[in-house]
Amino acid sequence: MDICKVHENASKCGVNAMECFMVLSTQAQKISIATLCGLFGTLCIFENSLVLYLIFSSPGTRRKPSYLFISSLALADILASIIFVCSFVNFHVFNETDFSKEMFLLQLGGVNTSFSASLSSLLLTALDRYISISRPSEYKLLMTRKRAWIALGMLWVTCATIASLPILGWNCCTLNSTCSELFPFVDNNYLSSWICFIMVLLGCIVYAYAHVLWRARQHVAYMEKHQAQAGKQNTRMRMDVMLAKTLVMVLTVLVLCWSPVLVLMIYSIFARLSNHLRKVFAFCSTLCLLNSMVNPIIYALRSKELYSSLRMVFSQLRRQLKASEESPEAESTRKSSMIET
Repeated sequence: MDICKVHENASKCGVNAMECFMVLSTQAQKISIATLCGLFGTLCIFENSLVLYLIFSSPGTRRKPSYLFISSLALADILASIIFVCSFVNFHVFNETDFSKEMFLLQLGGVNTSFSASLSSLLLTALDRYISISRPSEYKLLMTRKRAWIALGMLWVTCATIASLPILGWNCCTLNSTCSELFPFVDNNYLSSWICFIMVLLGCIVYAYAHVLWRARQHVAYMEKHQAQAGKQNTRMRMDVMLAKTLVMVLTVLVLCWSPVLVLMIYSIFARLSNHLRKVFAFCSTLCLLNSMVNPIIYALRSKELYSSLRMVFSQLRRQLKASEESPEAESTRKSSMIET
């Protein structure tokens, strides 16, 4: 019998309620989840840390609002990877229940904050590209570093506040309301509101990118008709088109990776989920790590500045390795010559 069936055989706010959300029943399923989380999480942390290093080690990139927003995205992905992997593996693989309701909601709030901040950073990046393409002559006046930092501060505070609502009291235990079938202690109305918030963010991003792509297409047509005109304006247009395409790729990966999770969340609000669907949800949740892992690869392949910085880093590493390999030989040669003397 399904021990998690509407919490008929367990208190919805006790330890037993947490146990009935541990849907991985076989060792193979647990090993698969642990492997996926370990692989995606490790690569995500390494890649996004490298992106942050490349951005802030170069004065040219760290001063640009566009790269400040990308830095926020990378930071959010790092935090999401660390918190998600630790809590998810601990819960589903090791079946750890030796923590309180507040601790679980705190971990869930950390994951929600990071993902919301990641999506919101993409929204700011989309708005940045929207202003850059629609009002290029006023871009530097409208999008300053000070305004970019203020926007990022408001972004993180808003995301953290929304994610903290369950631990502050908006949970099914405090309100004695209907609990979610996917998350322990989470109120169904809160889950519905969070999904609406995410869908609004996605809608705004899609709208902004639709306009960016439309303007980028106009720029491409303009450049094809005026190929003989070489100048800063055409160079700027090419940069805008390139970055717009890059960010659309990021958005596409985001939607593909998070659509299964959001669809199952929405379905759980209106219908009862079977054990099989909850297992599918557990595996689909690891796609968020895949999304966070793919984003830096897209930056390295599509951003000229980051790609150049990455090549410089690898060149320096190669020179250092070459020097370290040659130094023992030089030292041994020097010692042998002294002995002969």
